[in-house]
Amino acid sequence: MTEYQTITGDETVIRDGTIKLHGPEAFEGMRRAGRLAAEILDALAPMVQPGVTTAELDDVVRQMTLDGGAVPATLGYRGYTHSCCISINHVVCHGIPSDKQLKDGDIVNIDVTPLLDGWHGDTSRMYLVGDVSLKARRLVDVTHECLMIGIDQVKPGARLGDIGAAIQAHAEQFRYGVVREFCGHGLGRLFHDAPEVVHAAKAGTGPELRPGMFMTIEPMINLGKPWVKLLSDGWTAVTRDKSLSAQFEHSIGITEDGCEIFTLSPRGLDKPPYA
Repeated sequence: MTEYQTITGDETVIRDGTIKLHGPEAFEGMRRAGRLAAEILDALAPMVQPGVTTAELDDVVRQMTLDGGAVPATLGYRGYTHSCCISINHVVCHGIPSDKQLKDGDIVNIDVTPLLDGWHGDTSRMYLVGDVSLKARRLVDVTHECLMIGIDQVKPGARLGDIGAAIQAHAEQFRYGVVREFCGHGLGRLFHDAPEVVHAAKAGTGPELRPGMFMTIEPMINLGKPWVKLLSDGWTAVTRDKSLSAQFEHSIGITEDGCEIFTLSPRGLDKPPYA
């Protein structure tokens, strides 16, 4: 049975399997953290070009996070030593920044999470590098559609499975694979918390959505089969069939009549191409 916990202030919050319900002050904290995250991704748009290294982009993320009064939540998380994750082409998620240069035709996901005043702003966005193929662009477009279709299901009284069912139905009509091994999650003062937000599910199942819940929705959609494997570094997940993969992520809060997206781009750069 699902348990919910009302968070009333600055009390210590632990990952105990309960779904946390937050009030107005928490919403304001998430707005600030989410806006900083979105501003960082906005600033990266003109920098994602052929020849730039993912380590250089990681440096920009770290500096902008610190300049914004936050710290990168990934830095030191379970031994991770970078300020963001950068996943290229067939990398599904958790790609590690390095000296690898971006190439013309690449598609890239950049995932950032500034921790600002105790609140996590978790978001990711796709970028197109140079002249990208039509099939890759279509995958990116449909993946963003999946994210927004999933968010459209979020309202009090709906079920968590409604999100995954809508995402899965949209992706599979294009014969794309929906990744099962990774999912969205609750967040707030904790980086990862209950509930797990799966992106392939049955409508009408799972916990009831209630006002005050915070979560990420972050579908990972593959051009081929849905299956992934983890590389020996313990972080990088790739498609088993080496097909392209795309992902978008927003952090949201459930309101009395729907939901609020905390990580929308202030400049309207929520999906490529970025002018």
